[in-house]
Amino acid sequence: MTLMEALIAGGWLMLPLLGCSLVAVVIVVERLWALRAGRIAPRGLGEEVCSLAARGQVNLYWLESHSPLGGVLAAGLRNARLGHEQVRARFQEAATAVVHDMERFLSPLGTIASITPLLGLLGTVVGMIEVFAVLVSSDGGERAAELAGGISQALVTTAAGLTVAIPALMFHRYFQRRVEDITVRIEEQAGQVVEFLAHHQGQLTLDERHEPATEARPRAADERSPAGGGRP
Repeated sequence: MTLMEALIAGGWLMLPLLGCSLVAVVIVVERLWALRAGRIAPRGLGEEVCSLAARGQVNLYWLESHSPLGGVLAAGLRNARLGHEQVRARFQEAATAVVHDMERFLSPLGTIASITPLLGLLGTVVGMIEVFAVLVSSDGGERAAELAGGISQALVTTAAGLTVAIPALMFHRYFQRRVEDITVRIEEQAGQVVEFLAHHQGQLTLDERHEPATEARPRAADERSPAGGGRP
């Protein structure tokens, strides 16, 4: 049986099942691209931030645009002067926003995994109703085509619903686990920065310019050089 024959045999309930399958595919592809651990919480960023902070070279604008983890760390560093409790609070708030963004579209995917078997069951019920309607008719024995059509609708819709629901459920659980793993990585690297701030002696120097410091230094050197000071 080809796909078009299955759609025709399943009846009108195949349309919502087909729509659910298309939405599930789009969500899965988008989440596979978005939930990359290297993009959200690259390894070593916490140690790099601690090293830069020790030298007073942390550019918060660069850190925020680096990654979602960088935005979490920048939110905490901005409140470093208010005490460790405020830093932890800001880390928690920023991390909650990142987790919420990572969980985007997971609820619709879980809904698809839940409702598609019910749609298949509904198709089964509708198909069996048609089968019994044919059987109780006076000429039921002569209407074998309609009888077979009702049975086909009952079986095809059930199979289609399970075909959509099983992969959707698997990817939903997989994405939930990936979100948990990335959240743990964010907490670990944020904890490194908190521990650094707790042991850091002296005032923390932060840079909030929108341009990298490496671009600003050559201009400063040119301004200090006297005009016409060179010898032939």
